[in-house]
Amino acid sequence: MSDLPRGRRTGLSGHRDFRSLWIADTVSQFGVQVSVLAMPLVAVLYLGSGPQAVGLLIAMEFLGSLLIGLPAGVWCDRARRRPIMVCADLVRAVLLASVPIAAWYGALTIWQLYAVALAQGFATVFFDVAYQSYLPTLIDPGQLVEGNTKLQASASVAQMAGPSVAGVLVQVLTAPAAIMANAVSFGLSGLLIANIRQAEPAPSRPEKPRLLREVGEGVRLVLRDPILRAIAAATAVVNLFMAVFAAVITEFLARDLGLSAGLIGVLMTAGSAGGLAGAFAAPGLIRRVGHARGVWLPLVVGVPLGLLVPLTRDGTGLIAFVVGWFGCSFAIVGYNIAQVSLRQTLCPPGALGRMTATMRFLTWGVMPLGALLGGALGAGLGARPTLWTAQLGELLVPLILLASPLRRIRDLPVAEQKPDPSGDLAPAAANSGARHGG
Repeated sequence: MSDLPRGRRTGLSGHRDFRSLWIADTVSQFGVQVSVLAMPLVAVLYLGSGPQAVGLLIAMEFLGSLLIGLPAGVWCDRARRRPIMVCADLVRAVLLASVPIAAWYGALTIWQLYAVALAQGFATVFFDVAYQSYLPTLIDPGQLVEGNTKLQASASVAQMAGPSVAGVLVQVLTAPAAIMANAVSFGLSGLLIANIRQAEPAPSRPEKPRLLREVGEGVRLVLRDPILRAIAAATAVVNLFMAVFAAVITEFLARDLGLSAGLIGVLMTAGSAGGLAGAFAAPGLIRRVGHARGVWLPLVVGVPLGLLVPLTRDGTGLIAFVVGWFGCSFAIVGYNIAQVSLRQTLCPPGALGRMTATMRFLTWGVMPLGALLGGALGAGLGARPTLWTAQLGELLVPLILLASPLRRIRDLPVAEQKPDPSGDLAPAAANSGARHGG
């Protein structure tokens, strides 16, 4: 599947079309990380909003997963995925550009931020479902860990540098202007993805398409498989409490501790270096302990360090935030590389969109609830007690995975994908007898 002749550069670094996808993702990830800090700061500093408004803003961004997450998987399985990604990128670019334009004319309101966040969330659902389903058609199955590692490494670098860039842009150009960087990044990402040359296989379509039946196939595919079910549950818990965290962390650092936007960006960058460490560590860890154990081990190591975040104080106490966020970032990125690669290996190619959409519905659908919960707790109890709630809740995640078959096995074989007797698509290893191997 590589586009280079034999004897030339090996690995995905020499794969032209993967490089286009990789660069596109890197560019957009930088923009996203600028927006992650800039959007709440627009609400807090520019519009004077409180924690409940910020929580609702974050909830709007993830509401799309609940509203259209499952149908999006069916549509992504029926159509070529690359055009979907290009269209989603361009839509997001236009939406985000409307924020600084409205601010420059003095017309920006919290209601526009809500609308942009909601519509951007819809576009992101389609992009992410198509994106994770597209990668296995672009590269060979044996390259999935390498591909996901490179993509997660780029995301980690963006998480490191993005907040610092956002902090500088917010201080120098104001928060609305910083969001324009995200709009530009999405436009560039769409152009790069459109530049991919490799022909995408035509999707197989049912003779009589039935949306609800196809949605049900994706849901059953995930819920009937103990490994996919455990990954869905664990990821949902991660996202629920990360949304609680996100709803109050800006308030905590900016108002409770009185930190400047620039210093907040520096702290986020230092802590996010853990994500880059997790990305570099994941391939070696998977080779050493096995793919299945590589899913839960980063969480066992990194999640407990997150308990340092609520202990953060001004001055030297800021070290607690950096170390705690470093541990969380390490755990989540290492976990994501292993679990996404494992899911892509287990799932039949024709059902990747539905599997990904079901996973996203189950795991991202809780984020609006978490954001609203975080906003309510922040308003009622304060930011620091809410951070304690979030970090204690994250301790449930490794326990969920350790209670699953993943604890007892090392690797899963890649077997032929076949439909099960009921007509629903089943993961390759579901009938292989390998789930309880050593």
